Amino acid sequence: KESIPQATPTKTGIDNAVDKVAEVTPKIVEPIADNTSKPIIIYNVPSRTGVNVLPSTYAELCEHKNIIATKEASGNISQIAKLAQLVGDEMDIYSGNDDQIVPILALGGKGVISTVGNVIPKDMHDLCASFFAGDLKKAQELGYAEANPAADVEGLDAARKTAILCGLCFGKLVAPANI
Repeated sequence: KESIPQATPTKTGIDNAVDKVAEVTPKIVEPIADNTSKPIIIYNVPSRTGVNVLPSTYAELCEHKNIIATKEASGNISQIAKLAQLVGDEMDIYSGNDDQIVPILALGGKGVISTVGNVIPKDMHDLCASFFAGDLKKAQELGYAEANPAADVEGLDAARKTAILCGLCFGKLVAPANI
């Protein structure tokens, strides 16, 4: 299916265009939620969007039946703990930072929407499966050693660093053009 153009959302347009909606700016989440029956995951990635969704905002947004989850990548564990306290079971929380998966799972998170998981999906699966099976030691080991092999490499983003370290990338890497 094709992506939604940046315009005023309509129910028919959204419902026919996508299976799920991932939205990054709180100001337009509710109008989208009002015009679709699709589940919506809020992406809180302030380092990329310049907008940080606060726990109090989540508490309001989770009242909408279509807003079901968040990819939480604020990097602020105290904020995520407050979020979990405020929304309870009304909204699922997924780690959006590969180096914070275990702490977010420990706060009640349901999993991860991962960058490096695109390169090493089995490691990410094993990390979450270990945590949910009660093997915290294995989850902690995977949480840094295997699932985040690129943490100490400077420069490129995590997915590209991981691909290089895993021997999955050859040739010259070029940064995307600025738009």
